[in-house]
Amino acid sequence: MKINLYSIFVQDQDKAIKFYTEKLGFIKKHDNPVGEFKWLTVVSPNDPNGTELSLEPNNNPIAMTYQKGLFEQGIPITSFGVEDIHKEYEKLKELGVRFTMEPTKMDQVIIAVFDDTCGNLIQIMEQ
Repeated sequence: MKINLYSIFVQDQDKAIKFYTEKLGFIKKHDNPVGEFKWLTVVSPNDPNGTELSLEPNNNPIAMTYQKGLFEQGIPITSFGVEDIHKEYEKLKELGVRFTMEPTKMDQVIIAVFDDTCGNLIQIMEQ
């Protein structure tokens, strides 16, 4: 068994696809209309047939409460692996990404946290 799809809620799908492709470098995999929203996914350019990240609209009150609660408590919704966290941190900062935590050593890993501009905090972790 493997993970094929992981979903996160976003406040605006158009804003999210722009951030995740232009700032983070993911590749758009699916962009299909579904009523007033879209089936919208991105993948890593290093693994285009790998796990997809679905950018789900948070129009559901439960989704809004969940997303807002995690954000307000400073809890990242997910984590992405990077090879060199300091290099990735500098690159993303140059692209205007706002970090809430600079690279910080935590036991055996180094993590940093940024705001995805769509209601989520995202952690990157040097593996």
